[in-house]
Amino acid sequence: MTRNMRELLSERFALVDDEFAFAVLDGLSRPQKTLPCRFFYDSRGSELFEEITRLPEYYPTRTEAAILAAHAGEMIDSMADGGVLVEFGSGSSRKTEILLQELARLRAYVMVDVSESALDDATQRLATRFPALDVRSIVADFSYPVALPGDLADGHRTGFFPGSTIGNLNPVEAQRLLRVFRAVLSPGSRLLVGVDLKKDLGTLLPAYNDTAGVTAAFNLNLLARINREIAPAFDVDAFRHAAVYNARDGRIEMHLVSRKDQDVTIRQHRFHFRRGESIHTENSYKYTVGQFQGLARASDWRPSRVWTDADGLFSVHELVCV
Repeated sequence: MTRNMRELLSERFALVDDEFAFAVLDGLSRPQKTLPCRFFYDSRGSELFEEITRLPEYYPTRTEAAILAAHAGEMIDSMADGGVLVEFGSGSSRKTEILLQELARLRAYVMVDVSESALDDATQRLATRFPALDVRSIVADFSYPVALPGDLADGHRTGFFPGSTIGNLNPVEAQRLLRVFRAVLSPGSRLLVGVDLKKDLGTLLPAYNDTAGVTAAFNLNLLARINREIAPAFDVDAFRHAAVYNARDGRIEMHLVSRKDQDVTIRQHRFHFRRGESIHTENSYKYTVGQFQGLARASDWRPSRVWTDADGLFSVHELVCV
């Protein structure tokens, strides 16, 4: 597709006032068709991802939780009494409970997430387990600066960004996000970030292509969501899930691969798929400890402590806002 054609399509898509529909039309018009991974998480997608985290092949969730459980006391030892814990993309806040149980004198816990229902569920659960804790929720996209409640402006802040979500961004995007977090947190604050580490493909690939097919269902649900919310356009069975490791860029790539030549029409826009052509749906970058620390420095953070598991599968980094 030529640049002029892309510009014309963008002008036409600008008339689409639905963010999801616009992203789908724009992504499918590219030479390498793509769909943003942030749209994985409708109610069905969220259920499937919870299943993924419990799969034997999927090491990140349980490994990070084990690291947090083993080192929570160290991780929060720099938080002064009356400090504020800010979690970006908090979701269910399950892992955060490991830290909260060590923070008896925490002034407030602030959850930032795009899902109001997830925030409501987490607030109710935390109120039962930590009745004295001041829990605040902010419905917002954490990729942009978020204004924290004014009465918490003078508190020492610790940011929390678990789950290796930062790996879904390319290094330039990851640096931008770390700068956004820096703008939200005050100088001298700290940020705890979960980062997946580079490892052998025998461990890495099955985590994104499990034998039960749950990750495949999670990926394909993105097409089903388009059918439900935008237009009944896709024959979901005409696509298959694929997860491959891109050694040059150090990332897992997830794709939806067309099983045949076919056309898909969405709101009067037709997209042709050749057999074997894919829609790129997600990246998951893997780092060495040194690589991620270099990325943090380039984002104006000072790397501090790092915690890993015994097998070197996953890491939690402490960064200092300078």
